[in-house]
Amino acid sequence: MTQYSKLARKEADEFYAGLQKDIADTEEQMIQRQALAGMLWSKQFYYYDLDVWLRGDHTQPPPSPERKRGRNSEWNHLHNADIISMPDKWEYPWYAAWDLAFHAIPLALIDPEFAKHQLMLLTKEWYMHPNGQLPAYEWSFSDVNPPVHAWASWRVYKIDRKLQDGKADRKFLEEIFHKLLLNFTWWVNKKDMHGNNIFQGGFLGMDNIGVFDRSSTQLPTGGYIEQSDGTSWMAMFTLNMLRMSLELAKENPTYQGLATKFFEHFLYIAGAMSNVNNEGVNLWDEEDEFFYDVLHLPNHERIKLKVRSMVGLIPLFAVEVLDEEIFQQMPEFTSRLNWFLQNRPDLANLISRWGDRGKNQRHLLSLLRGHRMKRLLKRMLDTNEFLSPYGVRALSRIHKEKPYALYANGSEFSVRYQPGESDAYIFGGNSNWRGPVWFPVNFLIIESLYRFHHYYGDDFKVEHPTGSGNLLNLRQIANDISQRMVCLFKKDEAGNRPAFGDSAVMQTDPHFNENLLFYEYFDGDTGRGLGANHQTGWTGLVAKLIQPITKSSKKK
Repeated sequence: MTQYSKLARKEADEFYAGLQKDIADTEEQMIQRQALAGMLWSKQFYYYDLDVWLRGDHTQPPPSPERKRGRNSEWNHLHNADIISMPDKWEYPWYAAWDLAFHAIPLALIDPEFAKHQLMLLTKEWYMHPNGQLPAYEWSFSDVNPPVHAWASWRVYKIDRKLQDGKADRKFLEEIFHKLLLNFTWWVNKKDMHGNNIFQGGFLGMDNIGVFDRSSTQLPTGGYIEQSDGTSWMAMFTLNMLRMSLELAKENPTYQGLATKFFEHFLYIAGAMSNVNNEGVNLWDEEDEFFYDVLHLPNHERIKLKVRSMVGLIPLFAVEVLDEEIFQQMPEFTSRLNWFLQNRPDLANLISRWGDRGKNQRHLLSLLRGHRMKRLLKRMLDTNEFLSPYGVRALSRIHKEKPYALYANGSEFSVRYQPGESDAYIFGGNSNWRGPVWFPVNFLIIESLYRFHHYYGDDFKVEHPTGSGNLLNLRQIANDISQRMVCLFKKDEAGNRPAFGDSAVMQTDPHFNENLLFYEYFDGDTGRGLGANHQTGWTGLVAKLIQPITKSSKKK
């Protein structure tokens, strides 16, 4: 080892010693450090000039005319030439919008400026479409990923503020907020087919989770799908924008008007999900106590697609807690809010216990009131359904013995629990959302439970796991799910790491068993790592799960 490499190692050791001073478990220190190293390693220069691609290289024969009407041709403004965090520099050497949003969270722990830069990048004029859509990924920029950019921006803003001893980067928040207004408008104009606050969006990042390809413009049945996840993602997006506008309003009262807009829009979405306006769409099934997609047929018949999947858990993500001091500081927002709630008590009563103040005089905004949330958590925390030893599965295990089947036009379309690799070729079949555990949605489940606990406090308890008789508060449940995720990489009692599965080399060879692979997703029963394995990507979120929650040491 050279003098310079010794110095670099010493400096790295000192850096991580400071970051990990509150982490007592040495194995967790190792996991976190390798995850963050993987995030840094996954940076790559990405160059794509769509206009040049469409016109062709002037030194080569001209491309066929079909290229100008083919894939990504409507993105001819796009000119990318930047260092970007990749999902996997080997298998996926291009950026993906919702992946990148999750990448920013662990990156913010060690390089918040780079994390903010990554989030801003996709909103720049040479990335974002003029109509406000964010580019999904190179394969098809027009595909639709879940709208998590606002959530990631808010989280990175808060992480950065804590690292800077309470000094907030208002310029970043304000600039990205304005760009996200364009993206929000695109969603409302393009993905709410009938203007009734029930959203579509297609596959929304969860490749094969549906009965058939949800992105197809020609469903086998005809018609279209009114999506529980698409609508819930938009409810979450709305609350993220509400929170950001309230933060900006602390220095500029003008933003109170936008906060009001997003507050009311959230209520309209919540009402639509429960058929308040008698539109015929109720995404909640009272008998099953679960949210489902609804298939809208050409003859106007509606069929609930009763697949118990992550689609029905995403409503948990739409949660925000407002402290009483906000209403004291924001008179315009408070006045309009009170007027709206008095005139639309049907919406207020549906989505929140607004009149019931929670712990420390807090108010809850959520798609789920206490009773309905408990019913949903009963399924999610059931080891016979969603709860795996290693996190929350993307599909209920109940579909192993009871596959869901839909018959249309002489064909059967089914969904069966598959904890490992997929045998369905929807979206190429190289990833599977029909049973495995995925880090991004589990991370959002954990964060949402923390938010609910922030409102309800320690007295609100749920049986965990379902049927165990063990009652825990929501913070304790979030901590347990988090620990299940971390244990994918920790040695068990036999000295094996679940993520390495049955690979003897990875489990026992000293050249491999201390060098972790942060797989794309994990077997819902065994925890074995699957998919892209030379990545860190969004699985790098494990670094944030390990990092203790500490308060900012704000300087006096």
